[in-house]
Amino acid sequence: MTSINQEKKDSVLSKKLIRKCYINWMCFNLSLYQPETMQAPALVKMFGDIREDLYPGDKQKQQELMARHLPFFNTEPFIGCLIPGITLGMEAEKARGEDIPEDLITSIKSALMGPFAGIGDALLPGTFIPILLAIACGLSADGQITGAIFYIAAFLAVMVPLTWFLFNRGVAFGAKAAELILGNDLKDDIISALNIVGLMVVGCIACAYANINLGFQYVKDGVVIVDLQSLINGVWPKLPVFLAALGTYYLMAKKNWSATKMILLYLVIAILGYFSGILTV
Repeated sequence: MTSINQEKKDSVLSKKLIRKCYINWMCFNLSLYQPETMQAPALVKMFGDIREDLYPGDKQKQQELMARHLPFFNTEPFIGCLIPGITLGMEAEKARGEDIPEDLITSIKSALMGPFAGIGDALLPGTFIPILLAIACGLSADGQITGAIFYIAAFLAVMVPLTWFLFNRGVAFGAKAAELILGNDLKDDIISALNIVGLMVVGCIACAYANINLGFQYVKDGVVIVDLQSLINGVWPKLPVFLAALGTYYLMAKKNWSATKMILLYLVIAILGYFSGILTV
């Protein structure tokens, strides 16, 4: 039985197929980049090219596969390529007949994309790339092309092996994770935990990067007597951000608003709030 299952796995996830998925992700992770889906089209492209390998002749399953990866996804594409690898491994197990819920796959993506975005941005754009650019600029001081050649060669020499390794480890981990979760009947618990982690990551990002400053002040004789923003910060820092996040969740989750509508709404609120004095920079 083990040999039969192994043959089925090899037929679904051959080295050629994994290599095709890796190339698709690395080449298309920033294609069709827009607020509603971000890097999701790259996943659709990746799975679209192997849909016949996963579900031969089953158009319904193929459509479900591609639709599953159309919602919003965004991470750092190099270090974060582990996530498409994990997703591929789990989708392959699902295609083999394993009882893997769709929510489990989407929850894992949602829970991992934030942390890997933070790690990847800190290591690559924040550290590795500036170091390479500093060396390349030194080599190009006299207008020589040596610096550009060095940067391209050094970047590819590091990133191609690294991303290939991470993607393959993700595929292996995805298959093993599916087996572990299903074998111990942990599906519901894992899905709930991943959803909580995903919400926590989104909340942390909103708290760290979003600011809403209220401009309500009571001024007497040129002296600020009451500053509403200072009062709020003393009681509940980031309260306006929290309320805005709740409003965003309600509109998107309950009213099915798209990310584009939310961006336009906040753009209008920001413009009106600034010129009316309700909001300040």
